[in-house]
Amino acid sequence: MNEILPFVIGGLALFLYAITRLSEVMKDLFSENAKNVIEKYTSNIFMSILIGTILTVILDSSSAVIILVIVFINAKTLTFKQAIGLIMGANIGTTFSSQIIALDVGKYSIIPLFIGLMVGVFAKNKKWKRYGHVLMYFGILFFGLFIMEESVLPLRDSEMFSKWIKRIEGSPIQGALVGGLITLIIQSSSGTVGMAIVLGKQQLLSAVGGIAIMLGAELGTCSDTLLATINGSRQALKAGFFHFLFNLTTIIMGLILFLPFVNLVEKLSETEDLGKIIANGHMIFNITGVLLFLPFVGWIENGLNKLIRDKAMAKNG
Repeated sequence: MNEILPFVIGGLALFLYAITRLSEVMKDLFSENAKNVIEKYTSNIFMSILIGTILTVILDSSSAVIILVIVFINAKTLTFKQAIGLIMGANIGTTFSSQIIALDVGKYSIIPLFIGLMVGVFAKNKKWKRYGHVLMYFGILFFGLFIMEESVLPLRDSEMFSKWIKRIEGSPIQGALVGGLITLIIQSSSGTVGMAIVLGKQQLLSAVGGIAIMLGAELGTCSDTLLATINGSRQALKAGFFHFLFNLTTIIMGLILFLPFVNLVEKLSETEDLGKIIANGHMIFNITGVLLFLPFVGWIENGLNKLIRDKAMAKNG
């Protein structure tokens, strides 16, 4: 175990570093365009969900998109009503990274890493340099996953690890708590879900344990959003609270219907690749959550408007 841990931590550190840098570089490249798109196409709830999904796929971080939305709300560019669809779309968009992680891309990581490095070093145009950096960070992200995948193989023979995994798999609530705690520590739901997928791919974690951890990661990711609302406007606070309420409600429903949900995911996946099944579970869970929430968006919006009233409205009331 002592020999494995440094490689797992090292691979995870590369993965998280790449995600952070990717989000920053992508925001530099697309933030102004993103602002224009968000302003123009978010009057309709369905368009808002679509824009939120696309932006999250581009930026590779739901937290980055939701924090960006909160920044725009504080700048009075967006309203809480527009933010609702964007937040739900961000929850769908983040599942695409799970699908990429479930693919065996790690072994090819050196290709985008090397090409991106060469473009970043030798390109004279600033925009091309940024594109090179994007490619390089994707390579680092995949290389981090590759290191984690290879380093966890010896855990198959670890009795202590097997006992820990059995405890998680025996209790979905305990698995969700573990997923939430890991996400709070590393501040990345993608990192937590990524680790679950990696363990699944190496037959070290079942679909039951992986999906339970994924559920917890969905709640843990709310911490970034809630922190971003501190000292913000009431509209921003409502957006942060909506994100928390959305994730908490869908997670509770997921835990209540846990085993039927896992069986459904396994049936729809039609594969024995546990990493792919966990990634599919992440996607199906978030898309289903959005579909279930859609009919009640108006009521939730009105309820939060009454619960967290704007200062001007509060004075008049």
